[in-house]
Amino acid sequence: MNQWLTWPIVLAAALLSAQVLAAPVQSWTTPQGTRVYFIETHALPIVDVQISFLAGAAFDPPALTGVASMTASLLDQGAGERNEKEVAETLADIGAQMSSGAGMDSASVSLRTLSDPERRATAVALMVDALTRPHFDGAVFKRDQARSVAGLKEALTKPQVLSQRAYMAAIYPDHPYGRLTTPESLAQMNRSDVERFWRQHYSAARASVALVGDLTRAEAEALAIRLTEALPADQADVPRTLPKPAPTVAKTVRVDHPASQAHLLVGMPSVARDDAEQIALQVGNYTLGGGGFVSLLTKSVREDRGYAYSVYSYFDPKLVEGPFTIGLETKRSQADDALKVVNTVLGDFLQRGPTAAQLKAAQDNIAGGFALRIDSNSKLAANLGVMAFYGLPTDWLEKYPERVRALTPEAIREAFQKHVKPEQLVTVRTAAD
Repeated sequence: MNQWLTWPIVLAAALLSAQVLAAPVQSWTTPQGTRVYFIETHALPIVDVQISFLAGAAFDPPALTGVASMTASLLDQGAGERNEKEVAETLADIGAQMSSGAGMDSASVSLRTLSDPERRATAVALMVDALTRPHFDGAVFKRDQARSVAGLKEALTKPQVLSQRAYMAAIYPDHPYGRLTTPESLAQMNRSDVERFWRQHYSAARASVALVGDLTRAEAEALAIRLTEALPADQADVPRTLPKPAPTVAKTVRVDHPASQAHLLVGMPSVARDDAEQIALQVGNYTLGGGGFVSLLTKSVREDRGYAYSVYSYFDPKLVEGPFTIGLETKRSQADDALKVVNTVLGDFLQRGPTAAQLKAAQDNIAGGFALRIDSNSKLAANLGVMAFYGLPTDWLEKYPERVRALTPEAIREAFQKHVKPEQLVTVRTAAD
């Protein structure tokens, strides 16, 4: 794109972001025990709502893997006085959007609605019904269960899926993060399992709420109470925490597959979301393997040797130590050579860290481009939802660019040496000779 066309877009995003961040993140706890984060902005007549629960896949019962995802997906498939079709039609009539889903740590329901009182009231009523009066209709459950089983069976033919599953099981043995949903665990599930999981995990004490948009503080407080006051009662015997993963030991796991390309993953449990060094790791990773064509891994593996079209690395912070991962695909016969290069680049980076020039490039990209990550209400709500769920400081967004700019090469090297240990790296080789 012509740079003269790009600059107005970036400037507009920066101005909107500055306007949003001029409004501080307000935080409080509802009488029901729910943490709420709120940004008041009247720039657009829109309200974005996200409510998250300690109800992700990591909270699946060991014998019922997949129930968290199934529960979240069914919440808006009929609730209150409306069936599945009527929910969808009402949302369309008022121009609102509602969605639900589960990740590893959390399950969330999100709503975007116009802020005029009548439409907002209808949209919020739909969301409240989905949270507090879901139907879990037997026929809908059977349909979605059959689709999920069929979809998973198809996915299990793909080398990238098999590789990722073997990787998570290898770096998180005997840990909730390493549990795998199987066609068998989905097939044995019944409607009562879903309803039981909802009752156990969708309580106000396990919830957090993020609100962004055209609301006053009083309206936001009333909305947060409305969302949470009729949720299932909290069950104290249902865990709200996850165990720390055990340290891994370096090993290689092989997965057979007839694919022409080898799928390689290298990593270990590394960093939790509340770790103070999380930002240093993310900034350092831009230089290592997160910065695309300017990263060290891409230069050494792709440009210098042509072993792979794409090679990458990332940190995925979670409630407890989430993974640090390096991944690539290469010819089966080149797997050994490609892994040697990966390990050499990583070893050098752990020893030396980024240069001053590399760090500045990372800081310019991450801090300089931060405005584009929060240039809309929906993006802002997604970030605020993460902050609320993990209990991050209310100034986390405001101070993020400043904290990125304050990092030194030494701080990044020390963070990497603490959180990435070669003697603990697990390698998964799928379809490799």
